[in-house]
Amino acid sequence: MTGPDLTHQPPLQGSIPSPNIWRHTSTYEIENHAADPDGRLWAAMLERCGPAGWSGRTVLDLGCGSGFHLPRFAADAERVVGVEPHPGLARLAQRRTRRHPGVEVLLGTAQRIPLPDRSVDVVHARWAYFFGPGCEPGLAELDRVLRRGGTALIIDNDASRSTFGRWFREGHPDAHPPEVVERFFGARGWRLDRIDMGWRFSSRADLEAVVRIELAPEVADRVLAGHTGLEVDYAVNLWSRQA
Repeated sequence: MTGPDLTHQPPLQGSIPSPNIWRHTSTYEIENHAADPDGRLWAAMLERCGPAGWSGRTVLDLGCGSGFHLPRFAADAERVVGVEPHPGLARLAQRRTRRHPGVEVLLGTAQRIPLPDRSVDVVHARWAYFFGPGCEPGLAELDRVLRRGGTALIIDNDASRSTFGRWFREGHPDAHPPEVVERFFGARGWRLDRIDMGWRFSSRADLEAVVRIELAPEVADRVLAGHTGLEVDYAVNLWSRQA
């Protein structure tokens, strides 16, 4: 079940443009392949969802982009729904999952999830919308769509540590400070797991291309000049909460 043709529709009102995947979809695909090479983040996500993980359950990937993670969820879940505000990316996600009968891709935003109340067991949001103060409407939607006993998972950069955390602070000085983000989610009952996820690339050209879609040109030039090899120490925050 792939849904309607989304090729020529504009991004949904209320969506927040992503400077990386919206503009550099192919390079972002390389970034997805490089992330979490030892599966530490995925293992932590499974642990937070309980002994069975998402096996036999309904998973919502909120801000699914081009659908990179949908097949992995579909390997065990009974049903997987990807929600994405960018029609071109949503169409790519549909194509990626056309041979997965239990996957559906819908246009929608975090503030207006196109699903009924209490209809999903696991929500996964990775580097999408939930960046601290200001995301309250999306958090309310998570509460609405999660079934009792369900789990919400939010993944974001840990800008307080790691090589990439330092790069992120340099490249995104307007982002909420780490302590502000931690107070925001902690005050709302979210659990924090700090994960050393890492990046591991197959070529230096791939590493440099990805860094250049994540950071301003002058910052990218500076950090790349001081970094050797094909790996980057990269820490993330896994926020989770049970419904």
